[in-house]
Amino acid sequence: MSLYRTELRRLFKRRLTKLMLALLVLGLAGIAVAFSLSSHKIGPTQLAAAQASADANYQQVVRDQQEQARQCEAAKARGENITDRYPPNCDFGEPRREDFQAEWYLPYQFDFRKEYAVFISVFAGIVALFGFIVGASYVGAEWSTGGMMNLLLWRPKRLSVLGTKLAALLTGMLGLAVGLGAAWTLVFWLIGRYRGVTGKLTSGVWQSFALSGARGVALVLAVAVVAFGLASIGRHTAMALGAAVAVGVVSEIGLRIALQIAGVKFAGRYVLSSYAVSWFNKKMVLEDYKACNFTQGECRPAQYLITWQQSAWVIGLGTLVVLVAALWLMRRRDVA
Repeated sequence: MSLYRTELRRLFKRRLTKLMLALLVLGLAGIAVAFSLSSHKIGPTQLAAAQASADANYQQVVRDQQEQARQCEAAKARGENITDRYPPNCDFGEPRREDFQAEWYLPYQFDFRKEYAVFISVFAGIVALFGFIVGASYVGAEWSTGGMMNLLLWRPKRLSVLGTKLAALLTGMLGLAVGLGAAWTLVFWLIGRYRGVTGKLTSGVWQSFALSGARGVALVLAVAVVAFGLASIGRHTAMALGAAVAVGVVSEIGLRIALQIAGVKFAGRYVLSSYAVSWFNKKMVLEDYKACNFTQGECRPAQYLITWQQSAWVIGLGTLVVLVAALWLMRRRDVA
């Protein structure tokens, strides 16, 4: 029997994989349902209600100002000092009708064309977390339970075995990400169609969504490889989970604080989250407001641009280092 097919079947038969997959689907479905309920289809009824609310608020402000002016005049007639309570000459001015636009009173309406890119990032982040946990436990459990050693007795080609396991993991994650991603897109298109607006969906818009989705899938696969490699290096799932916590604490908390104390300009370029954001948004602009002198008027802070190409190098190099280390240790050290 093919080792690749065996490993692919084993990946999806594991209880942890089934549990995490169920949680993943339930989580994505919960987000979609909750968001669907928060969006409202706006029609003539909603527009009329918003216009009525705008008119009512305008009239209320007019009445309130008239009452305030009456109280001011009465206090002034009694000889009271009104300067600390009312404007000079009791002049409250007239509220402007243009400050009460009907569209400001409309309920939220989802715009698929303008907003769906954000939900691609949300989807990729959730699936990447799934890939990290499943990827780490998939090979980590093999090492900790002795399954890897038993497998190597049957197939004594170390790199071939580890590479096949990795190939099965990546194939499974790719199929899952693409399949769920297509369903995710369809669901939010339906939300836009029946609970919001879809906007003008040209070929360029769909191409942009596809490229964003491809970047998301690439990140999911990179995260799965890193988790797989770390667990293989440490021969335990806890190695990958511990490394993830350490990176989060050191990079996102400790390093930020240390760089800010040291006064390093554009400290965000040294933390991983900046490159993840740049990868999804195509770029990220960091600004240094410390260079501003507000006493001289308008401030134009110094800027540092992180592009998606730079993010690709950082993410790709980090993934490659972990994978090479895992393969090298697999070949060099004793597996008994």
